[in-house]
Amino acid sequence: MKILHLDQNHPLLLNQLNDLGYTNHTDYTSSKAAIEAKITDYDGVIIRSRFSIDQPFLDAAKNLKFIGRVGAGLENIDGDYAEKKGIHLISAPEGNRNAVGEHALGMLLSLFNKLNKADREVRQGKWLREANRGLELDGKTVGLIGYGNMGKAFAKKLQGFDVEVLCYDIKTNVGDANAKQVILEELKAKADVLSLHTPQTELTLNMVNSHFINGFKKSFWFINTARGKSVVTKDLVSALTSGKILGAGLDVLEYEKSSFENLFTSDKIPEAFQYLIQSENVLLSPHVAGWTVESNIKLSQTIVDKIKAKFC
Repeated sequence: MKILHLDQNHPLLLNQLNDLGYTNHTDYTSSKAAIEAKITDYDGVIIRSRFSIDQPFLDAAKNLKFIGRVGAGLENIDGDYAEKKGIHLISAPEGNRNAVGEHALGMLLSLFNKLNKADREVRQGKWLREANRGLELDGKTVGLIGYGNMGKAFAKKLQGFDVEVLCYDIKTNVGDANAKQVILEELKAKADVLSLHTPQTELTLNMVNSHFINGFKKSFWFINTARGKSVVTKDLVSALTSGKILGAGLDVLEYEKSSFENLFTSDKIPEAFQYLIQSENVLLSPHVAGWTVESNIKLSQTIVDKIKAKFC
């Protein structure tokens, strides 16, 4: 079997697939059209998020047996069409779930303790103790929307705190010892913190809007390490301005390109983003929650293991 690698990943991915007897080719720079012109020669494709794999691409891939996504989400692949054509989809949420859980916890603790703001002020010679009085996580209720690999990893990290963890998911019976599964209305009634752990689907696009936010009984803190397009940023800013959302930790943004490699799809910087970058109760990172040294290894290893299990 011949495999085409479209993004650079940890070397173990190529090395172990070579050891298993696969023929591996790399092409990290050609256009999508150029890749599409030669894709019929390959049995497998491994990609991160370089470009979308749509119906024309899949129609050209006449011999394709699998697509490996070195990451968790599959929104850049027309999965339904691929499966109709008998193409097996492989993703690796197991590989970066721990990293995402740790990042979400780090963002939450940083927001509660105003660490980003305090650090900046001390560097400017300001010693404002009362203005940087923090909050404790103990005693709070943390609500998770989405309780798959990422949600479960975050819930596990929260077990070191005296908190109530609730989860909501469209799948039934996913709750466990680390999080009680509830209906969305109960989560909205009780949550002091909301953390998103959902994939990008038709159901989650623009999910966090004014109507959704105002459905929460209490003002709350918001963490998003999932997908930026699940949040209507201008509505988030309105909630931050009014105090309905007390602070936000955002690893992902609505404005990201689908490749996640660049922030804006145009040169115009949105007004809502201008507010976020100037706000003291907003913490931002560049889609790196699952992007650790360790997850780089684990993601690639997960892809190898799943290919081996399916095709060897």
